[in-house]
Amino acid sequence: MSLDSFLAQAFVYLTAAVVAVPIAKRFGLGAVLGYLLAGMAIGPWGLQLVGAEGEDVMHFAEFGVVMMLFVIGLELEPKLLWRLRGPILGLGGLQVSITAALVTGIAMALGFSWNVALAIGLGLSLSSTAIVLQTLNEKGLMPTRGGQSAFSVLLFQDIAVIPMLAVMPLLAIGGGAGGSYADDDHGADLAHAAGDTAHHAAETWLTGQPPLLQTLIVLGAVAGLVLGGRYLLPPVFRLLGRARSGELFTAATLLLVIGIALLMQRVGLSPALGTFVAGVVLANSEYRHELESDIEPFKGLLLAVFFIAVGASIDFGLIRAEPGVILGLTAGMLVLKWVILFGLSRAFHLSLDQGLLFAFALPQVGEFAFVLFSFAEQEGVLSSTITSPLVAAVALSMAATPLLMLFFERALQPRMGTREESDRPHDDIHEVNPVLIVGFGDFGTTIGRFLRSQQMPATVIEFDSDRVDLLRRMGLNVYYGDAHRVKLLETAGANDAKVLIVALDSGESSVQMVEIAKKNFPHLHVIARAHEWPDAHDLLTAGADEIYREVVDTAVRAGVETLRHLGVRAHEAFRAGQVFTQHEMRYLGELHEMRSSGDQEGYIREVRSKIEELEEMFRADGSTDGDGLERDSGWDPETLRDEFGSAPPTAEEDLVC
Repeated sequence: MSLDSFLAQAFVYLTAAVVAVPIAKRFGLGAVLGYLLAGMAIGPWGLQLVGAEGEDVMHFAEFGVVMMLFVIGLELEPKLLWRLRGPILGLGGLQVSITAALVTGIAMALGFSWNVALAIGLGLSLSSTAIVLQTLNEKGLMPTRGGQSAFSVLLFQDIAVIPMLAVMPLLAIGGGAGGSYADDDHGADLAHAAGDTAHHAAETWLTGQPPLLQTLIVLGAVAGLVLGGRYLLPPVFRLLGRARSGELFTAATLLLVIGIALLMQRVGLSPALGTFVAGVVLANSEYRHELESDIEPFKGLLLAVFFIAVGASIDFGLIRAEPGVILGLTAGMLVLKWVILFGLSRAFHLSLDQGLLFAFALPQVGEFAFVLFSFAEQEGVLSSTITSPLVAAVALSMAATPLLMLFFERALQPRMGTREESDRPHDDIHEVNPVLIVGFGDFGTTIGRFLRSQQMPATVIEFDSDRVDLLRRMGLNVYYGDAHRVKLLETAGANDAKVLIVALDSGESSVQMVEIAKKNFPHLHVIARAHEWPDAHDLLTAGADEIYREVVDTAVRAGVETLRHLGVRAHEAFRAGQVFTQHEMRYLGELHEMRSSGDQEGYIREVRSKIEELEEMFRADGSTDGDGLERDSGWDPETLRDEFGSAPPTAEEDLVC
C-alpha cells in the first residue's frame, strides 16, 4: 500500500522518526541508525507505507545537507578554515584520487572498459556528508583532530563533485554495458530521481558560454556571495531585527539559504558548497547565533527525513536476488576505503586513536554517488545493469556507518579514548603532593587557587598546551600531559597522593579518568566535576567518591540572593540554601541506586517524591506561631554548625536586607 497525499506521507515519516529514534537511543544505537531502521521498516520491503515516491522525498530532504553545511560554516571562523587548507587539499585530494584510481583498476581487472571503470571509481570515492557529520556531532567527536580531518575530506569531496559531473559526458564515448536485472525498477528509481536533478543542474548560466565568460560568471557569483555576506547582509538583518518579529527573521534566514542554493545551481556549483561559504563569511556576524537557531530545526527535520528515505530506498529484493554480489560489493568497498583512510591517517601523522576515528567515519559511499551514477546512466556511460547493484551497495554502506561507529565507540574507544596526540612531549614531574588536579580550566583553576591560598600544595596536569603556557605566565605551576596515561599518573605521584580532583571539560573524559584512577590507584579519594545530572550518575557508576555538579552552588547562591532581594532575612536565605544543597548531595546516591536498577518509572516517581519531600520540609521548617520567634530560634552558631558544619552570615551581612 502506498500513501499518496502529502499529509499522509508526512504523518508516516514523522511517526517513524518519533517511534524509532527513542528505541534506537535506548539501545545505544544513535539517532542516525534509528532513522535508517525506521526507513527500512516503512519502505517497500517492510510495511510498504511508502513506495517509489520515497526517492522524491529523499531528493527534497537533501536540502537538509545544504542547511547543515550553512550551520557548520557559521561555526567556523575564516582563520580556522585557512588552517584546515592542508587537510582539505592533502587528505581530501589524496583520498579521492587514490580511491578512484584503485576502484578503477579493480573494475578494469573485472572486465569493464576504462570509461565505465572510471565512472564507477569516481562515484565510489565519495563519502556521505550527511551521515558522517551528523554522527560526529551527535557523539561530540567533531572538535577532535580525527573529526576535523573527516570534515576536511568531506568538504573536498563536495567540491570534487562539480568536475566529476563535468567529466561524465566525456566518458560516454564507449557507452555502457547493456542488460538489466529483471526486478531492478525500484533500485533504479532512486538513480532516475536524482538523475533528473543532475540533468537540470547541468543547464546553467554557463551553458553555451565561452570558457572565459564561464570562468568570469563563476568567480563573479562567488565574489558577490562573499561581498554580499560581508557588507550587505549585516545591515539587512539589523533592519529586520528592528521589526522585532521572530517569524520575519526566520523567513529571511530561509530565504538567504534557499537563494544562495539557487544561485550556486545556476552557476554550476554545489549548493552545499555555496551555503558553507556564506556561513563562513557570516561566522563573525553579530547575528550568527540567531541565524543558527533559526536554521537548526529545519536542518534537523530535513536530515531526519533524508535518513529515513535512504533506509526506505534499500532494495532488499535485489539484495535477495543477488546476495553475494551486493553484500560482497558493499563489504569490499568498506574494507578498501577503510584501508586507504587509515593509511592516509598515518601518513598525515594522526595518532592511532584519531586515525581509527577518521577511518571508521568515512568508509561508506555517499549520497552524491546516486547523482553521479544516475547522470552517468543518462549520458550512456553506465547501464542499469551496473547502476542497480551499485545503488543498493551504496545505500547498504550508508546504513552500515552508524554500526561501524558504534563498534569504534564500544570496542576501540574505551581502550584508547579519543585523546589527541601532540608533538609536544609530556612534562617531567618531579614533585609529589597530597592532591592531584586533572584539568585546569575555570573549574580546576578556582580549586587550585583556593588550595594554594591555604598553603595546600597540589600537582596540576592539563592537556591543553596553550592553556598550560598561559597559566604559567600567570605564575601558576601547571604540567602538560595526558592524565589518562597510567605512567604519567605514577610519575605525578598518584601512588602517594590522597585526593584526585577530576576537573575535565568533557563528561566522557571525566568518566574515563575516574575509571582509570579507581582501577590503578584505589586508595585515592576521587572528587569529580559533573556537568549535568546524567554525568553525575555516570561518574558514580565509574567509582567517584564525591560528585560536585558545577552549576549547583552558583545556582543556589543566585537563589539565595533572589530571596534576600525579595525581603527574606539573610540568615533565613542562607539556611535555605544550605538545606537545599545538602538535600541535593544526600539524595544523589539514593536516586543513583534507583536509576541503576533500570526502573525508569520508579526513578521518576522517586525524583518527584524527593522534590515534594523537600518542599514539605521547608513548609514545616517555616511554620511559626505568628511572631516569627520559633523560626528564628534556630539561628544560633551551635545549631548551624551541627547542621551544616559552616558559619552563618555575619551580622553585617544580615543587616544588608
